[in-house]
Amino acid sequence: MARITVEDCLDKIDNRFDMTLIAAERARQIAMGAEPLVPFDNDKPTVIALREISEGVMSREILEQINEATRAADLMAASEARNRNEGEEGEAEGSTEAAAEATAKTEQAA
Repeated sequence: MARITVEDCLDKIDNRFDMTLIAAERARQIAMGAEPLVPFDNDKPTVIALREISEGVMSREILEQINEATRAADLMAASEARNRNEGEEGEAEGSTEAAAEATAKTEQAA
């Protein structure tokens, strides 16, 4: 695979500092398991991120869309987990109340 240079990426993103921030954030996403938008070719996440930028498939706007989708998925998962936990707590409270009633009935019978 040919080397990716900053100049290759600056054709797509004008500001080198912006390009660095976008590449770093995208490389973190890829390292954490995000699907690359270009063929993997056994490259490291930073090289993949730079290749995505140089090929024009990654930009600030696309990165923000990915971040929004990830946040929405995380919120949905957290909400589902909270609902699941509340359901389990309700079941536990119900069984605790049933046990207390059974104990009270046993004590009354004795």
